Amino acid sequence: MTSFIDQRVLVVGGSSGIGLATAQAFVRAGAKVTIASRSLPKLQVAAEQVAGQVGIAALDMTSDADVESFFAKAGEWDHIVISAAQTATGAVRTLALEDAYSAMNSKFWGAYRIARAARFAPNASLTFVSGFLSVRPSSRSVLQGAINAALEALARGLALELSPVRVNTVSPGLIVTPLWDKFAEADRLQMFDKVAASLPAKRVGQPEDIANAVLYLAGTPFSTGSTVLVDGGGAIG
Repeated sequence: MTSFIDQRVLVVGGSSGIGLATAQAFVRAGAKVTIASRSLPKLQVAAEQVAGQVGIAALDMTSDADVESFFAKAGEWDHIVISAAQTATGAVRTLALEDAYSAMNSKFWGAYRIARAARFAPNASLTFVSGFLSVRPSSRSVLQGAINAALEALARGLALELSPVRVNTVSPGLIVTPLWDKFAEADRLQMFDKVAASLPAKRVGQPEDIANAVLYLAGTPFSTGSTVLVDGGGAIG
């Protein structure tokens, strides 16, 4: 495992799921980690789950003022990971435009704001988390696929603009996170089993699978402008 001893790492969306697993992985690798999200109570609960010391910061990445204020005071970061986003699901012709705008504001413009405002240390990295719908669209999630594709394109462009800061994207498939807890347990498990059977990897993903990819990109000096699919083969299955 790459050592991140004493490196400053910010995980936006670090209070649960992929973000929390990523924070835990960085802590195990020796980093000084701060997790950020809109909900301070959720951050406090998450910090107790991390096996090591972690800082917390309330940050609303949909707010221009909040993002600019936070990074003006935060100093330089060695690595920033953005996994936070709230995106509505639904058909383009029926999804309320307000919900569509909100989804784009959260996942795409939120990442854009942070890339614009953040201060980076030498040899730093910035990693986005998108989703495999960018390359394998679904008729039920057109907006999500479009946002993910835009996020990946943003990362490639930023890899040029922010150089030598390295900018990459991890693109997950179906991951078992609290996002799915809103479904009844039996329905949720049935869905996981059905998806697993359809994938070449014959399993659904865990947050740790994505965290592994994030740390790989952050710790590989020759990686920038890349999108790494971690989807169990969903894009090709």
